[in-house]
Amino acid sequence: MSENTEKSSSDVPIGPSSNEDNERDRPDGEALSLPSFVAGSGTLDQLVDTARDYARAAASDNTLKAYAKDWAHFARWCRMKGAEPLPPAPELIGLYLTDLASGSGPSPALSVSTIDRRLSGLAWNYAQRGFSLDRKNRHIATVLAGIKRKHARPPVQKEAILAEDILAMVATLPYDLRGLRDRAILLIGYAGGMRRSEIVSLDVHKDDTPDSGGWIEIMEKGALLTLNAKTGWREVEIGRGSKDQTCPVHALEQWLHFAKIDFGPVFVGTSRDGKRASETRLNDKHVARLIKRTVLDAGIRSELPEKERLALFSGHSLRAGLASSAEVDERYVQKQLGHASAEMTRRYQRRRDRFRVNLTKAAGL
Repeated sequence: MSENTEKSSSDVPIGPSSNEDNERDRPDGEALSLPSFVAGSGTLDQLVDTARDYARAAASDNTLKAYAKDWAHFARWCRMKGAEPLPPAPELIGLYLTDLASGSGPSPALSVSTIDRRLSGLAWNYAQRGFSLDRKNRHIATVLAGIKRKHARPPVQKEAILAEDILAMVATLPYDLRGLRDRAILLIGYAGGMRRSEIVSLDVHKDDTPDSGGWIEIMEKGALLTLNAKTGWREVEIGRGSKDQTCPVHALEQWLHFAKIDFGPVFVGTSRDGKRASETRLNDKHVARLIKRTVLDAGIRSELPEKERLALFSGHSLRAGLASSAEVDERYVQKQLGHASAEMTRRYQRRRDRFRVNLTKAAGL
């Protein structure tokens, strides 16, 4: 997110105005409107509505929800402290970050990554309301640097689901309609190295639905998935497996055939008896729940208590599993995961040979 300079005191009102009160809880994109000196017309009003749609599409639904929660939490904190969230005051935000890190009161201290995300959420929300937040201001930057220096910890990585794990997981699923769907989700997600949001946003064809995040093309040698991901549009090739029981493309074909899906979302809900497919797209939380449930049913890491096992695995475990299991050139894994750098791909590789290139010996020692 770009960092802008603070507005001068002559540009920012001293106290809260009625407009500010309305803007505090305004939905994302609703702040877009015609300038007061422009006369409205049917054409211009339509363009305003279209611009609002584009503004809402600037970030993923999950990101927008997180940013909305960040603003709501900050606004509530301000009310409790007798302060106003608008206009942005770097000194106040520095105190807010301090409160988040210290865990004063009933709320526990937040991690550095969460605090950083909260700050990004505030900057985004201020921008939507016509203000700029300078994250380099000393009242913010110095406090944040101190928090990172004192509280930063190495990132906690989710456990990778390896090839033998995914085979054990899909083996726990029945062969009814719901089982066919969940088997296709796990195998496609694993072989494609996909995020859970990418899995459930797939449509059968291009432009089937307004909320589509991509579409599929099934070919003789495999399936081509076109995804609108975080880094932009990308294609993911999923080849056919060595046998039907573990082939992700075959699993996808079986689900589409028996669920009679030829239009709209690929992965939808089923009736209570599991015999009919609905038209409602699955939520990405279903993927997370599916992974955790099948991990338990398959007995993966059974030496650990159930709570610890559940905490080890998430949707990212599928991506980490592909990166750790595929014995191919690293650049192919990087392309499949849609990473901009090889360094990011290496973070997902849980069992790579870190000393394959020995610079010590190469230097003559």
